[in-house]
Amino acid sequence: MKTSTLAKCVPVLAWVAMGAFSPPAARAADLRGAFVAGYDTGGDKIVTVTFTNGETDSLRANEGFYVGGGISVLNDSKDIELQGTLSIKYSNISANNGDVSFTRYPLDLLAFYRMQNFRVGGGLTYVISPKVSGSGVAGNINATFDNAAGVVVQGDYLLGRVAIGLRYTGLDYKVAGTTVKSNGVGVTFGFTFGGN
Repeated sequence: MKTSTLAKCVPVLAWVAMGAFSPPAARAADLRGAFVAGYDTGGDKIVTVTFTNGETDSLRANEGFYVGGGISVLNDSKDIELQGTLSIKYSNISANNGDVSFTRYPLDLLAFYRMQNFRVGGGLTYVISPKVSGSGVAGNINATFDNAAGVVVQGDYLLGRVAIGLRYTGLDYKVAGTTVKSNGVGVTFGFTFGGN
């Protein structure tokens, strides 16, 4: 991951999250740590691998497992939540003689309207250092995509501090002047801890 890009994004994310419920004297905000994980599907095929038996498998642009952490800020009336997280997202194809993987680091800033057992919202995602790399017989497969910004729409069922839901991501990657669509849906899990 490029340190300079991350160094620029994290202070902005922290400033927005901390200042989202200003003026601070007017209301109390509940600041919590946040853990997120999930699996996304969809998007254009970015790599197709043919195995020795003739079967094929592909990696798609939005596909992959992700895990990450960040902060959640809940306003005093508990109906608006702002969440910022940084994750690692990974998908791969493995074989006896080689592997192909797609790694990237999504930085998400989401705002939710909360009801008793649900929250709905969305926001922005900024994907840092998306890269496809191969090993073994697939060692010649290497591609670095440009960092990309997109949108996320998400709805969760709430069980206390646990959130389980569905999300849609709309995003375009660029690589060597070509646009790769990374639109798709996924399932998500979240947990907040600490705070008031």
